[in-house]
Amino acid sequence: MGKKKPTTPRSKVRAALRHLYLHSRERAAALKRDKYTCVDCGKKQSKAKGKEFKVEVHHKKGITNWEKVIDLIYKEILCEPKKLEVLCKRCHNIRHLDE
Repeated sequence: MGKKKPTTPRSKVRAALRHLYLHSRERAAALKRDKYTCVDCGKKQSKAKGKEFKVEVHHKKGITNWEKVIDLIYKEILCEPKKLEVLCKRCHNIRHLDE
């Protein structure tokens, strides 16, 4: 096994975002609102053996630029270590109050 890269791979960020979306309340609310039924053909999701059928949640406007979203995550959250510091919970809370 090779040496670890200094930054989190983009594929891991993409996978984490997908996981977040798949378990989001917003996605669950859309499924519930439409009663797990395709809005185009009316077919309902089923888990019955031999009749398995899944529906998916679609963004009406699409997601225009995943790379831009991932770039923003690298800039603001997964920034370089020199832009980070370690604080205890108390000091961290105080620091946020000062902002």
